[in-house]
Amino acid sequence: MKSLAVLALSMLFVSPGSAAADDRRHRFDGVWDTVLSCPNSNGALGFSFRFDSHVVESVLHGEQGTRGAPGWLALDGRIADDGTANLYADGLVGAAAFAVGQRPAGTRYGYHLDVRFGETDGTGHRIEGRPCAVSFTRKPPA
Repeated sequence: MKSLAVLALSMLFVSPGSAAADDRRHRFDGVWDTVLSCPNSNGALGFSFRFDSHVVESVLHGEQGTRGAPGWLALDGRIADDGTANLYADGLVGAAAFAVGQRPAGTRYGYHLDVRFGETDGTGHRIEGRPCAVSFTRKPPA
């Protein structure tokens, strides 16, 4: 009987913390309108992509274009409880004129983005390479 009372008491102390952790893990869940823009830089033309990113349990994934085809881009990463995220962009050059160094279409590239999310929006910038900015706007639930 004593062990049952200890178990019930311990659940009281664990449950509220678990609920709070669960709330934090789902805080950013949903669909986010994503805009990634890079201006003209180092001989490369500027471009802008607009696509949806999906966040599930604080893990973001977004894709633009067709996986494996020139012009494809994927963003991936985890959003911390405080809204900070270090996302990774993985892509394939769409056309040489838009790539620094005029790399041919289909050439793989990658870089990191430093991002901060709030309840309804987020902004960030590319860490290495040419300057780029990214913005996120949370879409209302369907």
